[in-house]
Amino acid sequence: MNIRLAVQSDLPMLTDIYNQAIIRKTCTADTEVFTVDQRQPWFDAHQNTQYPLYVCEEDGQVAGYLYFTAYRPRKAMIKTAEISYYLHQDFQGRGIGSAFMAFAIETAPSLGFHTLIAILLGINEASTGLLKKFGFEEWGRMPGIAEFDHGVSDHLYYGLKLTK
Repeated sequence: MNIRLAVQSDLPMLTDIYNQAIIRKTCTADTEVFTVDQRQPWFDAHQNTQYPLYVCEEDGQVAGYLYFTAYRPRKAMIKTAEISYYLHQDFQGRGIGSAFMAFAIETAPSLGFHTLIAILLGINEASTGLLKKFGFEEWGRMPGIAEFDHGVSDHLYYGLKLTK
C-alpha cells in the first residue's frame, strides 16, 4: 500500500471511484455521474500544498483517494479542514480507509490544520464507523435533508480536534 500525491493521469480512475460512490447512493449527495472533463476543475483545485489530493495504490492500481478542503473560507477557520475519502469498490475492506485516516491525522498538522471535519450522509455506516474508530465525534446533524429516490438521509458533521 502506497499513499502519494495525485497526478493528472490518476483523474480517470478518481472519476470512476467517485461515480461508484454516486451509484451506491450512500456515500455522496451527488446523484448524477461525472465525466473526467467535469471532474477536472475539482482535480485542479487540489493541485496545491494547502489542500492536497492523495491516492492510495495497491497492487499497482489506484484503490482510493483522500483530500483536504477548506471547511469555510473565513480567516478564523483557516486551521480547520474538511477531509473526504473514497475507495474503489474492489478494494473496500482491506484497511485502506484506516490507512487513509491515520495518514490524514498524521499529515494535517504539517498542513497547518488543528481540526478535521468530515461531512457525510447518515446512511454511510462504513464511514461513520471509520471516523469513530479514529476518535471523531458527531458534532452536528441535519435531519432528513438529503433526499434520494430511495428515501432521505441525515447529513452529519463529525469532528476531531488535533490539538488541545
